Amino acid sequence: RARMSRVIVLLRAVNVGAQRKVPMAELRALAAGEGFADAETYIQSGNLVLTAKKPVPAVVAALERAIECHFGFTVDVIARTADQWDAYAAGSPFTDAQRERPNHLLLGLAARPLNEGVAEVLQARAKNGERVEVVGDAIWVDYPNGGVARSKLTPAAIDKAAGSPVTARNWNTVLKLHAMARKTV
Repeated sequence: RARMSRVIVLLRAVNVGAQRKVPMAELRALAAGEGFADAETYIQSGNLVLTAKKPVPAVVAALERAIECHFGFTVDVIARTADQWDAYAAGSPFTDAQRERPNHLLLGLAARPLNEGVAEVLQARAKNGERVEVVGDAIWVDYPNGGVARSKLTPAAIDKAAGSPVTARNWNTVLKLHAMARKTV
């Protein structure tokens, strides 16, 4: 019998603008329909925490397929176990940003293993005081001067440097999803 584990699921680029709408109630229902238990969502930006018997790659594949069938468009789904998430929530390399501007400190996670040198490529592109560091499979970016909107570290640039689709969540969301996965909310 497979071990049940909590999984944090991140949908990339949904519910921004008029296109690619994924209502969270429908996402929870899709997860339940795929056999995942205890599905909970957080805000409208595609954050899902669930319990699965399947390994993470199977969770990702099932949800990508279900979303495409139900909504009619493809969405990159990136997932990590609660055990993996523990390391992210334990702290970023930028503790000052955690305290002073948690909404401008982002954790970026890629669909596949990161390209070598991703931090150096992104840091070279940073022109607005951004700091970039890779820890394990996490790309941490501190956007101190006006956040993402004024940065040359765009989603397309980050994807290219990483070598696969990346989705990011701010520090407050990292902590909230960790609490949900660990059922401390």
